[in-house]
Amino acid sequence: MTQLMGRPILEVPGELGARPVLADVLTGVRTALLGLAVVAVPVLGLWVVTPYADDGAAGAVRLAGALWLLGHGAPVLRGALDAPLTVTPLLLGLLAVGQLHRAGARAAARRRLRPRWSGPLAVWSGYCAVAVVVVAQCSGAGLFRARVLPDVLVVALVAAVATAVGARATGAPSPRSGPASWPAPWRVLRRRALDGLPAWARLDGGAAAIRSAALAAGVGLVAAGAAVVAVAALLDAVTGGGHGTAALAQGPAAVAGLLLLSVALLPNAVLWGTAYALGPGFAAGTGTVVAPSGTVRGPVPDFPLFALLAEPGAGGWRQLVCLLPALAGVVPAVLIGRAAAGARYPGGADRTIRQREEPAPARPGPWRPAGTAVAVLAVALLTGAAAAVLGWLSGGALAGGRMAELGPAPWRTGLAAAGWIAAVAVPGALLTRARVAARASATTAAAGADTGLDTDAVGLPRGGTVGVPGTVVPGTVGPGTVGLPGAVGAPGSGAIAGRARRGVLWLRARAYAVVLRLGRSADGAEAAAEDVTGLDELD
Repeated sequence: MTQLMGRPILEVPGELGARPVLADVLTGVRTALLGLAVVAVPVLGLWVVTPYADDGAAGAVRLAGALWLLGHGAPVLRGALDAPLTVTPLLLGLLAVGQLHRAGARAAARRRLRPRWSGPLAVWSGYCAVAVVVVAQCSGAGLFRARVLPDVLVVALVAAVATAVGARATGAPSPRSGPASWPAPWRVLRRRALDGLPAWARLDGGAAAIRSAALAAGVGLVAAGAAVVAVAALLDAVTGGGHGTAALAQGPAAVAGLLLLSVALLPNAVLWGTAYALGPGFAAGTGTVVAPSGTVRGPVPDFPLFALLAEPGAGGWRQLVCLLPALAGVVPAVLIGRAAAGARYPGGADRTIRQREEPAPARPGPWRPAGTAVAVLAVALLTGAAAAVLGWLSGGALAGGRMAELGPAPWRTGLAAAGWIAAVAVPGALLTRARVAARASATTAAAGADTGLDTDAVGLPRGGTVGVPGTVVPGTVGPGTVGLPGAVGAPGSGAIAGRARRGVLWLRARAYAVVLRLGRSADGAEAAAEDVTGLDELD
């Protein structure tokens, strides 16, 4: 009985044992239900504590389903007039994408004799099944109504992309896909395209540097947006404008609901702050603009995040926020500059490659200045494309009429991000490349002028030689020793200095000989005697 209870029920014993497809489908269902519970539990909790709710439990469940669909970017209709609601709470979207990515990676890693995509496809199917149920539940009459076909397609697309990326992130070869050494078609095309580039534009090992620099630029711009939002919140709290205080009279449940919704929309506000710092700004309604150069807007809903908007009028001191994108381009400039000079390994380009038993790996050579500029432009294009996509995702419509246009303009935000990064990082990368290359040349010249022999290859510190076996005597010259600069008899040394040095070395050799005799090391004593004889011959 114990053996039967310990045997896994959902697996077939033997060589053909593998995780069944049903288990992966249930994994997708569980992933969707977990994300839905994260939204439904606060909504139902607020409905319970609200003393006089306008709607019943069915309305609260419908609201939770609508918010879950909005987190995937699916459009929802609101009210009797079917006003479009397309603003995506990016925090809920990040949660859904993260869960799908993790589930896809686990399903791809658990496969044994199955095809590579069978597990992730089953996870995607289970997730989409829950999405169909949620859309069907929200498609009837009510305050929020889902659009059946568009919502299902959007959720299915987001789930497919996130699951596929998670499955690819495992990196494990498929047992039915042939040898792992077979190159992918896109890798062959990329290699051929790189081989066709002219010599001045070739970037040896530049893909990793460009990727890291683009990531650093994106993080810097997001940090700039977060700084703008934080300063705006601080100024609003200090000035005490009283914005968004009308909800306090509606009770604790209303305040908690506004706070939770503000947290869900906080990434959207950060991206709007990034667009504000870049210069183009964003729209707070049809025909409005909120930018450092000036703000033109009308009345907005009584919502805490809208209370952080700048007052209408000229920008004034607010134009100083444009310095933040300039600071965001410093780190990419340093990364590309060091990569252009060849400093892509620990120790940098000025590190001397020492002789070892195993040959050191070959390092990519330095880039030309034109190639460095091309790498920076590639970083700027990647950053601009990411800024445009994120700006488009963060905006949308809150209702019809004036609130039909919210958020930054994607193409303006992308152009501004690419322009700022290129303007700052191109000269910065060229300057960093020149400084690193000059430092490397100076270090190499100093090492070559110091000595032509690599003493590290024989296990000696620089400036030291072997005088007695097992000991190091700096600067000695004699039988069995290695002559280095600064030894006795070097050109330009005075007679007094030479005699004093010989006396010190003679005393040290005698001391080592006594120690070796006490230790019953005849060989060491003979070597010490030979060393002393060699010193006497120098007189």
